[in-house]
Amino acid sequence: MKIVLYMASTINGMIAKENDDTSWISKKEWDSYSSAVRKAGNIIVGRRTYHILTNQPEFSEFKNVKLVVVSKQKFLLVGKKHFIARSPKEALRILKNFRTIVVAGGGILNSSFLSENLVDEIYLDVEPDAIGKGIPLFAPADFHKKLKLMETKKISKNEVQLHYKVLKK
Repeated sequence: MKIVLYMASTINGMIAKENDDTSWISKKEWDSYSSAVRKAGNIIVGRRTYHILTNQPEFSEFKNVKLVVVSKQKFLLVGKKHFIARSPKEALRILKNFRTIVVAGGGILNSSFLSENLVDEIYLDVEPDAIGKGIPLFAPADFHKKLKLMETKKISKNEVQLHYKVLKK
């Protein structure tokens, strides 16, 4: 099983504005992200990201995707293929039959997966924006990971995708 963290961020590492606004993310980036999620057939997100994602009109593209929300709180899920896990490892157990698993935020979830040494690769789509106040790609946590750049790709005139391998000790 390969675990891939896939995120869009501003050049200064923000994944959303303070009010969870992600309207600055381009259609090209969404298409790249959506394609990766549909190809994998699954996605793991945090509770806030779940609420943001399920309120997007494009979310209908994920109707055949198995979705796991990592949250200690219970809440109403909107899809039949949606599940709640209390930890990253429990989320992985739910998706154990997939070859590739996509982790897609938010910052707290991203840090949890890295802290537990559960990420193999990172795809970071960098948008040509800078946000002064917002939600960082990684919430403060006690981890340090070395990465190896595998590929850079231009996904539009102003956007690049960075593909890293997480080096395991």
